Amino acid sequence: MSAWVLPDHIADVLPSEARHIEELRRDLLDMARCYGYELVMPPLLEHLESLLTGAGQALDLQTFKLVDQLSGRMMGLRADSTPQVARIDAHLLNRQGVTRLCYCGPVAHTRPAGPHATREPLQFGAEIYGHQGLEADLEILQLALDGLKAAKVQSVCVDLADARIVPALLHGVAADQGLLAQVQLALASKDRSELAALTRDFPAASRQALLALVELYGDASVLVQAQGALSAFPAVGQALSSLKWLASHLDGVAVSYDLADMRGYGYYSGARFSMYAPGANDALVRGGRYDQVGAVFGRNRPAAGFSLDVKALVGAIEPRTLHAAIRAPWGELPALRAAIAALRQGGETVVCVLPGHESEIDEFHCDRELVQLGPQWVVQAI
Repeated sequence: MSAWVLPDHIADVLPSEARHIEELRRDLLDMARCYGYELVMPPLLEHLESLLTGAGQALDLQTFKLVDQLSGRMMGLRADSTPQVARIDAHLLNRQGVTRLCYCGPVAHTRPAGPHATREPLQFGAEIYGHQGLEADLEILQLALDGLKAAKVQSVCVDLADARIVPALLHGVAADQGLLAQVQLALASKDRSELAALTRDFPAASRQALLALVELYGDASVLVQAQGALSAFPAVGQALSSLKWLASHLDGVAVSYDLADMRGYGYYSGARFSMYAPGANDALVRGGRYDQVGAVFGRNRPAAGFSLDVKALVGAIEPRTLHAAIRAPWGELPALRAAIAALRQGGETVVCVLPGHESEIDEFHCDRELVQLGPQWVVQAI
C-alpha cells in the first residue's frame, strides 16, 4: 500500500474547502459570542476513565484508545466534547448561576456516523448551564438556527423529540438492557412488527403505547394524537407541553416531530432537536437538554446545548466566492516592498508573482494589481 494513502473515512482538506471551513468556523464562533457564549478549548486527549465516566460511557465504542507513554495509563481521543465541557463547568469554573460556553475543535470516531461521514469531524457546539426552564432550551435552538442562517443554509426543518417519552413508557417494565436496546432500535427504524415481537411479554399499557409511538411522527397533529394515545402516562404530557411551547416560538422554519427518536448520545434528559436541510445526508445539528451530564463530576445542574460538524455543514451548502486579492510583482525596490506591506497591514491580500511564474493560485481572485506609475506604486483594477 502506498505511504500516502489515508485510512478509510479520513481525508486531507484542500485549500478551497479548508478556507470555507475556517471562515464558517469563525462565523459560528462570532455568532455564539453575540449570544454571550465564552470560548473554551478542551484537550484532544484525556485519561480514558475521565472521557468515559457517567454519560460518556455511551461513547466507548466511538473512542480511540491508546497508552500514555509517560504514565502508562490508558488515554482516549475525544469522540464528543460535551462531557469535557461539563467537566470544565463543574470543576474549573464552578460558577454560580448561568454559564454559557462554546467550543470548536476536532473529534475522532472509530466508526463513521454514515456512509459519507468523516471519522474526524470538526465539532462546533454551544452549551448553557444553570437554568432549568425552557428559556434555555429555546435560546440554544435559536442560536443553532442563527448559526445555520449565517452559513446560508436554506429551507431548514427542525425535528423535535423528547428523551423522557420512551423511558416513561418503559417505566416498571422488567427487561434486561439488551432487550431495551433492541426496543429502541426498533422504534428508531419504525419497525412495528419487530417491536411487537420484542414487547410481547411487556405490560399491556406499555406495549400498546410503544406500538402507537412508532406512528407518532410528522407535523403538529402528532402532538394531538400523542395526547390521546399516551394519556395513561402523565410524564409524557409534560414532555408534549414542552415541545408545543418550543415550537410556538420558532418562526420562519418548518417544524416536525418524531416522538420515538432516540438517536445520538445517551445523555439527553429532556427536549431534543435535530435540524435538516435539502442536500444534507443526515441532520446538520443535534442538541437538546442533558441535565445529568455534569453529575459524575460532582455538580449536577441543568444543561442544554447542541453540536454540529463544520465539515459536514460545508458539504451541504454552496461554495463561497473566492477571496479578492491584489496581484503584485516581486521585487527588491524599497518603495515596492513598502507599498505591499502597507496594503497587507490594511487587511488586503497581496499575492506576489515570483520570478518566472505567473499567478498559479486558485484560492484568490486577483481583481486588482499593484503597478508603478512614475515614482509611486498604485492599485488598479484588472
